[in-house]
This record gives sequence, C-alpha cells and structure tokens, in this order.
Amino acid sequence: MSFTVFLGNLPTWVTADDIKSWLAGENLVADQIKVIRNPETQESKGFAFIDAPNQEEMQAIIRRFDRAPLEDRHLRANPAQPPKGKRLPGSAPQPGESRGPMTAPAHGAGPVQAGQGQGQGAAQGLRRRRDRGRKGKQGPQSAFAEELAKAL
Repeated sequence: MSFTVFLGNLPTWVTADDIKSWLAGENLVADQIKVIRNPETQESKGFAFIDAPNQEEMQAIIRRFDRAPLEDRHLRANPAQPPKGKRLPGSAPQPGESRGPMTAPAHGAGPVQAGQGQGQGAAQGLRRRRDRGRKGKQGPQSAFAEELAKAL
C-alpha cells in the first residue's frame, strides 16, 4: 500500500531539500520527496509528492502542511491519487472506468455514428475551412492523404 502525500500550491523556488528540511523541523519522516518539474525548462510545476513510511506519518504530514501559509499562498496537502491509466483512443475502457461525458452532435451535423468520438466535428470543420482555400486547386490525393483524412 502506498502512503504518498500530494503537496500542492508550492512556489516555483521550492526544492526537495526545502521540503526535507521542513519535515525534519517538524520531526516528520519521508522516504522520498519528488518535486515535479517541467521537462523542458526544469522549473517546478508547483507541486510535489512525499512518500511516507506508514499511514500515521502520512496523516501527520497532511495535518501539518494542509492549508499552511507560505508567502502569499496556502499549501494543499492530501493523499495522492493513483495516476490515471492512459488508453489509446478507441480502446475499450478498463473495468470501472467511464468513457467520459457524451455530447450531442452539432446542429445539422446529423446522427452520431458508432465509434465516432468527441472532436470529430471539430476535425471536420477544420478540414472544411482548410479545403475552402483550395477550391479548384485540388488534384488527385495520395492514398496516405486519403487515409489520414478518414482518420481525422
């Protein structure tokens, strides 16, 4: 069982060492601290995950840091949620997973066909706008271009 705390609303200057020193100052223990960073800029995204050794330590960290003031903000601390599984578009949902909200087709778009996902209308609208500028200039399309158009 995981005892991970989500610590959010952090200023971007906060490092794992800062959090480690805050925990030590409160006599709290963490197995691991990970400040989440933007992979391109390496700037903090403003949240971190703290792995606690047990349930009691996790609850103590949450009690100490949830709504704690830091600069002009209040930190948020709560049990971390497991990451959501990533699925390929069109694949079947896992047991207990919902498909998400259903939307009605745009006015005049006609009935939604089986397997037609959200965003289809937007992709078709983009194709129509793109194609308007090509009137009279369309030549034969390649098989790849036709398959790509069908997929969009």
